[in-house]
Amino acid sequence: MIDDMNNGLIGTIITKDLSRLGRDYLKTGTYLEIIFPQNNVRYIAINDGVDSETDSNEFIGIRNYFNDYYAQDISKKIRSVKTAAMNRGERTNGSVPYGYMLNPDNPKQYLVNPETAPIVKRIYELSAAGYGVAKIQKILEDDKAISPAIYLFQKYGSLRGKPDPSRPYNWPKRTIRRMLSNPEYLGATVCGKTYSKSNKLKKRISVPRSEWKIFENTQEPIVDRKLWDMVQKKFDGRKKANKTGLTDKYAGYLYCAECGARMYINRAKSLKETQECYTCGTYQTKGSHHCSYHYIRAVVLDELVLNRLREITAFARENPAEFYEIAKSKAEKESKKLIKISKGEITAVQKRITELDGIIRCLYEDRVAGRITPERFELLVSGYEQEQAEQKQKLENLNNEISIQGTRDKKISEFIESAKKYIDITEVTPEILHAFIKRINIHERAIPRSQKCGNQIDIYYTFEADEMLSV
Repeated sequence: MIDDMNNGLIGTIITKDLSRLGRDYLKTGTYLEIIFPQNNVRYIAINDGVDSETDSNEFIGIRNYFNDYYAQDISKKIRSVKTAAMNRGERTNGSVPYGYMLNPDNPKQYLVNPETAPIVKRIYELSAAGYGVAKIQKILEDDKAISPAIYLFQKYGSLRGKPDPSRPYNWPKRTIRRMLSNPEYLGATVCGKTYSKSNKLKKRISVPRSEWKIFENTQEPIVDRKLWDMVQKKFDGRKKANKTGLTDKYAGYLYCAECGARMYINRAKSLKETQECYTCGTYQTKGSHHCSYHYIRAVVLDELVLNRLREITAFARENPAEFYEIAKSKAEKESKKLIKISKGEITAVQKRITELDGIIRCLYEDRVAGRITPERFELLVSGYEQEQAEQKQKLENLNNEISIQGTRDKKISEFIESAKKYIDITEVTPEILHAFIKRINIHERAIPRSQKCGNQIDIYYTFEADEMLSV
């Protein structure tokens, strides 16, 4: 219609009322005051009694503003309803993750899709085995696994993801990356991943992962916790694969002992596999003024870790009772200290949450009594509710820390059982690392860059508390 108007094919535009022309008072005013007169177009709004050829149009601007305000008010109410639903753990988006399907008896619940769930699990297993995203992409193509976009197109006729029927086995790398970091495959409901700034802006803005609302155990998981943890641990570090498509097995495990930064592997076509090495991430990005090189060759690290693992697993396997007592004694000292600190913080957080409840209640009473305006009420309450949500998340994290300390005995027993399972460890693999090791700290050599003196390494095993995790 706009094109026809610009081409001189329209002389009069009639709508039921002004709101049917538009609710954005700035754009609507631009059309009424500038664009229509420029194109000699007469505008009539029947119910509002508006006719651009008469002089009875003095209140058009006010009406446009109220139409705009009505749209904003409806938007706020819808946002409030959706926010409340998200806080209850209810799904508010219409998309279903690949691997799941909607429960026909309860549209708000997911069921495992027997057609696609095995493909999701295979992707996780390949990633845990050390394969990079590009290699996984090639394996899926060779196996003729239908991509999510094509599956939705064939099943429901959906055009989501811009499916290309000529390439049914083409898996975009970004799709695989998102799948490997999606908590919903662990059986959780995830809310609040995106938001829009205004009802006038259609663009969705991503929310930091730390601010997502995650509700555990809301549907049957496709991957178990052990497999999930292995993949996430690897994704904590650099994900670039080598020539064979395998990623760095130490990604997420290796840290600089001095500055606490991650250490990254250095690879190049000119380097042989035996020449690959790790260096401090701070040194790589900020230079020698902030931290030193911390150079250690990958093959040397493998040898050191392998020898340590063989020693401790042999001791745990041959002397389980003694190993248990030693590990428990050390863990108890660490746990008591950490639990004391955490309980003190929990008391302070609980007190602040109670204070915020009182503040919000008083604000509501002031709003009802008319002592503050609705706009001021919305502004203040949203700030206090945001702080309260942050405090509740902090409280949950602190309780989780205490829970972890309380399960230390179980972790020691699991370590002993793993030692009995892996009797002959011949190489360091992602599975071996996940079974026994939490973190490895690499110290600088006594003589930096020396070819004769080696690095001291500190290995934190799965049953130990790691003091540097907060660095």
